[in-house]
Amino acid sequence: MADLPDDPVFRKQLARHRAAWATRPRPSAIEVPKPGQESVWDYPRPPELRAAEGPLKVVFGGEVIAETTLGLRIVETAGAPVYFFPPVDVKMELLKEAQGSTFCEWKGEAVYFDLVASGKVSERAAFSYPDPLDDLGRGFDKVAGWIAFYASRVDEAWVDGERATPQPGGFYAGWVTSRLAGPIKGEPGSEGW
Repeated sequence: MADLPDDPVFRKQLARHRAAWATRPRPSAIEVPKPGQESVWDYPRPPELRAAEGPLKVVFGGEVIAETTLGLRIVETAGAPVYFFPPVDVKMELLKEAQGSTFCEWKGEAVYFDLVASGKVSERAAFSYPDPLDDLGRGFDKVAGWIAFYASRVDEAWVDGERATPQPGGFYAGWVTSRLAGPIKGEPGSEGW
C-alpha cells in the first residue's frame, strides 16, 4: 500500500478532491432496482472492494486473455463496477506497458497497458494500481498489481456468464450488466455527478 506523501499541499488537494463528491447533485430519477439488481446509487463513496458476482472473462482477437473465478470489483456511487483479475489468471505476456498514468483520489496512481493479441492492438486496454492508496481501509491494497480491462477496448467482457457492455461515455472502466440499476455515470447529462 502506498503511503500518502507527507506534503501538506498534496494532502490538502487530495482532501479537496475527496470532499467535492458531497456537494454533487444526484439525478432526479434514480431507478428502483428489480429483484436481483443492485443500484449504482447504493454503492458507497468512497469506493470499496467487493468480490465479483461470479466468473470473469476477457476475449480479444479470438483469444481468452483473462479468465478467473477469483475476481474482485471496486464499486463506487453512480459507476458500474470495475473488475480486477489476479495476474496469474491473465496472459500477461500480451500486455505491453503503455505511456502515461492517471491518479485517483481514492486508489492512487494507475498504470496502463496496451493489449497485443492475434495481430490486433488495443491501446490502453488495461490498467493496474501497482501500489494503491488504502489510507481509508477500503481494501484496495488487495488489488495491488491486479489487472482491470476496459470493456470498450476488448472484444468481449463477461461477468458470471453474461456479456457486459462498457460504462457509458468512454472514460470509466466499469462493466455494465443487467444486474445494475442506474442511471450510470457517463450517460449524457451526468457530467456533474
